[in-house]
Amino acid sequence: MKHSFLDRLSNGPLLADGAMGTELIRRANVKVDACLEHLNLTNPDLVRGVHLDYIEAGAELVETNTYGANRVRLERHGLGGAMQEINRRAVELAREAQSLTGQRVWVAGSVGPLGRSLAPLWADSTEEARSLFREQIKVLADAGVDLLMLETFPSLAEVREAITAAREVGDLPVIAQLTFTQEGHTIAGDTPEEVVEALALLDVAAIGANCSVGPAPMLQVMEEMRARTEVPLSALPNAGLPAEADGRLVYLSSPAYMAELASRMAEAGVTVIGGCCGTAPEHISAMRDALRKRPGRRVAKLKAGSKAKTEAPASDAAGQAQTVPQAEPTGLAQALGKRFVVTVEVHPPRGFDVSQTLEKLRGLLRTTNVDAFNATDIPLAQGRMSALAMSTLLQTRLGVEAILHVATRYRNLIALHSDLLGAHALGVRNVFVFMGDPPSIGDYPQAVSFSDVTSSGLIRLIKGANNGLDLSGRPIEESTSFFTGCALNLEAQNMDEELRSLERKLDAGADYILTQAVFDPEAVERCRQRLGGFPLPVVMGVLPLRSLRHTEFLHNEVPGMAIPEAARERMKDAGRRGAEVGIQLAQELIGAVNSQIAGVYLIPSFGRYEVVAEVMAGLPELAGVAS
Repeated sequence: MKHSFLDRLSNGPLLADGAMGTELIRRANVKVDACLEHLNLTNPDLVRGVHLDYIEAGAELVETNTYGANRVRLERHGLGGAMQEINRRAVELAREAQSLTGQRVWVAGSVGPLGRSLAPLWADSTEEARSLFREQIKVLADAGVDLLMLETFPSLAEVREAITAAREVGDLPVIAQLTFTQEGHTIAGDTPEEVVEALALLDVAAIGANCSVGPAPMLQVMEEMRARTEVPLSALPNAGLPAEADGRLVYLSSPAYMAELASRMAEAGVTVIGGCCGTAPEHISAMRDALRKRPGRRVAKLKAGSKAKTEAPASDAAGQAQTVPQAEPTGLAQALGKRFVVTVEVHPPRGFDVSQTLEKLRGLLRTTNVDAFNATDIPLAQGRMSALAMSTLLQTRLGVEAILHVATRYRNLIALHSDLLGAHALGVRNVFVFMGDPPSIGDYPQAVSFSDVTSSGLIRLIKGANNGLDLSGRPIEESTSFFTGCALNLEAQNMDEELRSLERKLDAGADYILTQAVFDPEAVERCRQRLGGFPLPVVMGVLPLRSLRHTEFLHNEVPGMAIPEAARERMKDAGRRGAEVGIQLAQELIGAVNSQIAGVYLIPSFGRYEVVAEVMAGLPELAGVAS
């Protein structure tokens, strides 16, 4: 059986998602005995959100919300006639979550036991069971799952019927998982040795266990299985045994504990590692971190000073990997890492007359070397000329490269596809991907904020376009050659989440980092130490302060801005010399950290571009200096 998922299994541990059922119960506040699969139709946003959280946490494999979606179980809730619709919609929701991130995720069609005893499995009962499994599996296969996850089966006898049904439907890879008791055998009394000896003959992609017990007892089951087979193993334990609190079942295993056991599972030779009841996105995130720290893991973190690849294998029509030749790098790409670069933020005008802005920038260029102008995209959600139009005008009228800012908040995938191809056709190849400001703060608070893709997802899709694939993965006539930056807030309130977001962007293939405005040099060093060195060239945001009022506004009212107390005191003491002191602070900041960064992204307030010249005039030693 040939399938790309099988190739992935041969490349080391694969992180699966956590619990769907207990997460839905917790989030929707529904009863334990409710039909959770019906939420695919009645509350699709909730189900999609669970998938999305697991993908964002690092899961490579997500299971559809179809564990109890066979006709037998659905009929208990009067939903037998909705079997096809429930299963089909479940696959769609998992795919929608995948598309929002742009990440490569395997979607597994979850198939659970029928929920009624098959013993003693007379001929007529086994045929009926196989028919029921075949009915559900066909819907999942037709809807486009990548593989089947047979889970929580109580006996070898029943899981055999499900595997046989799957083979009658097609050749999708099958992971067959049974549930084991604390005593180390299935509810029907099958031992781990008996399970692997029987299932290894049935051409399954992996054999394993899920649910019932926590990670420690399941590790013992995995060790016993590994001693009897070379078939890949799968382990999705509960987050410990549940305890009752306020009428709810609470699973007590912490993310740190689950992460430790995930690492031990991998050491024991388990390939597919995830969680079942009680396992939440925070558990999966911790397990991801633990698996990535293992020596020889499949995807290594970028080391300090290394650069993300600008070329990756694409796929031809037959699915074979191919390497797409890349165009000559942009000037910014060639400069970063070789000398200290200077970029300057430019807001597009509120109208369509750019003459005054261009005249100011020409004056700046007569005194100051600028490597690129950053054309902002709908800054502060204000109605302005498009960033793409501004980028084109900057490049054609001034002869200086532009960095096209692309906010994911305002465009669906179709619009992003068109804008990016248009940008490339116009010669704009430096891009910077970020979320964008919410419409509620801008000129049109009634406007809808929506997005088909996250920042890391768009970066991944742009990298695909660089290798000959459009945003939906289909071959395009010519590959693009974008140089793609990602955002980083060095002073984020939740630095752990900020760095997790950065890691997703690095994994997606970002080429450089553009930070929000920084005011404290210690923030640069703190972040650098946490990362063990910056993994990509960093262009640091620098916003010269103008006055005490300006300073207090930024510190107290603008999200993401944090100005140290010492700097605020200096601006307070400056009085009418506020602009002068603001320039001094900017120069001191750059001077303190220039050896750690690749350049600066100067953000002149109120269109006063002359401040850029004043800041850089005090730092002549950085002109042409290698970073």
